[in-house]
Amino acid sequence: MANQVLLIEDDTRLGAMVSDYLGDAGLSVSHATTGTEGLKLEAGGAFDVLILDLMLPDMDGLEICRQIRARSDIPILMLTARGDAMDRIVGLELGADDYLPKPFEPRELLARLKAILRRGRGAPGQHDILRFGRLEIDRGAREVRLDAEPRPLTSYQFTLLAALAEHAGRVLSREQLMDFAKGEALDAFDRSIDVHISRIRAAIEDDPKKPKRVITVRGAGYVFARTQD
Repeated sequence: MANQVLLIEDDTRLGAMVSDYLGDAGLSVSHATTGTEGLKLEAGGAFDVLILDLMLPDMDGLEICRQIRARSDIPILMLTARGDAMDRIVGLELGADDYLPKPFEPRELLARLKAILRRGRGAPGQHDILRFGRLEIDRGAREVRLDAEPRPLTSYQFTLLAALAEHAGRVLSREQLMDFAKGEALDAFDRSIDVHISRIRAAIEDDPKKPKRVITVRGAGYVFARTQD
């Protein structure tokens, strides 16, 4: 069965082009041209991934992201105007998984969607649980639990945390983390990885301002502590 994609994009010409391109690649696309329509479709459908344009005529795309993330863990790929770094940062903080600046190459959009969908399915043979004190990382269910209580993470954030945990005690650079998560190099000037780490800490640390699980190594990257409470 084809993966179901929800596209919220007010540019009808761009929306038709994206829908046709992704359709030819084997994906099934539902296209909404307003935020209101997109929210209704998302609430009533079973979609595998959402492509969300942040510049919509009736609603702020960031508000749509916030509303959807409050009720769903559907992966969200944001479409942003090139240079709008603050929108990208806020979107990631609200729970978006990835972003793509406009204008973009359809091939890059497809590659990013495939990476998101692969992360959602999980890698074969990794259906075990990593335990670190009170923290459990269930790679089969793609769920993180602290004191047996599920902790909210996006699919992208789960992949980052799992990569850190699988290499516990080893410092991973931002470039390495992005490579684990997306299979492509990170722009040296892109600090979005730090936003995702802050969200991970908010979910799993007792005091996110004084992290004991995901530690910053200045000038090098991040390390997941081997020994935890």
